[in-house]
Amino acid sequence: MATRLKIGVLTFHRCINYGSFWQARALVEGLRARGHDAVLLDHHSREVTWAEWRCAFQPTLPHPTAPSDFRHYAAKARRFLEAFHLLPQSQPFALNDPQGLDRFDLVVIGSDEVWNLHHPWYGGKGIFYGEGLNAERVVSFAASFGNYSCHWGIDERWAERLKRFDRLSVRDENSYWLVKGCTGVEPELVLDPVLQFPDVGRQEPLSRSEPYLLLYGHGFPDWYAREVRAAADRQRLRLVSIGYRNSFADEQWIDAGPLEFARAVAGASAVATNFFHGCVFALLAGKPFAAVSMPYRHNKLRDLTAALAAQHHLVSEESGADQVRDLLRAPLVDPIHESIARLRSRSTAYLDAAIAA
Repeated sequence: MATRLKIGVLTFHRCINYGSFWQARALVEGLRARGHDAVLLDHHSREVTWAEWRCAFQPTLPHPTAPSDFRHYAAKARRFLEAFHLLPQSQPFALNDPQGLDRFDLVVIGSDEVWNLHHPWYGGKGIFYGEGLNAERVVSFAASFGNYSCHWGIDERWAERLKRFDRLSVRDENSYWLVKGCTGVEPELVLDPVLQFPDVGRQEPLSRSEPYLLLYGHGFPDWYAREVRAAADRQRLRLVSIGYRNSFADEQWIDAGPLEFARAVAGASAVATNFFHGCVFALLAGKPFAAVSMPYRHNKLRDLTAALAAQHHLVSEESGADQVRDLLRAPLVDPIHESIARLRSRSTAYLDAAIAA
């Protein structure tokens, strides 16, 4: 029988963000399902908490939140807090001083933008580069640099920390080239935990009286908003915006919690998004989807769709007026499912090796 390990998962588990929540839950529950005593490392920081809550109530800056929406964003945040309390977690500790952290056999750093040095409040926190951890071994799983480009390189002090990892894996090509360039090590390219452990994120579909197209994200380009609106009208679907206000939608479901989000994707006819995990959950549920990238998330969306043979699901204004509408009614093609299965097998092999080493 394999040894039961005490594993700490270090990630952005308290973000008021559906993707951050679900990737954290999927990874820790996936490891527990493999027979290990896995918990999320429950780091705290007043600075981070303040920034997170400010973003929760003003998520669409520089466009201000309408006063009438504050109560909806507050309700959304409360649902996240309730969901956080249900996750297996370590004793709380200070993000900038993890000295009181328990000893772990293994710490897994990732998924999410844990290495993004330009992240507005987590950027440059040494703990995500393995600093100060009380562990026998430290590995990464599906870590990302987010919008921090591989063309910029990283300072030697960060590179030296990455070189100390026992094993390295990333979830996108941009992060692959950054790690390889600064360490000389070729990290494994693996799936985001939501796709790696599909049984965690798959939820009972939301039951509604009429079919709907789910809209997830904000700050959409005007041309994309027009095409999504036209697609919903053509298919006679109600356009439901989840998590954020989008004025071109029929319905604003701002206060949905993370469980409701997963159920909403599962019950949707299709998904329109500019968020990484909007694509991930559409892929998990096998839903038609059309994604548009914005500067902050461009690296992630480009590399995700390329890795899974889904490049055509990432649209631009030059793609043609009909592409968005066609994608929002067409089933996912077989090469996408085959790519997910292949990467899931590779990711499982990586985890086996990382845990057994």
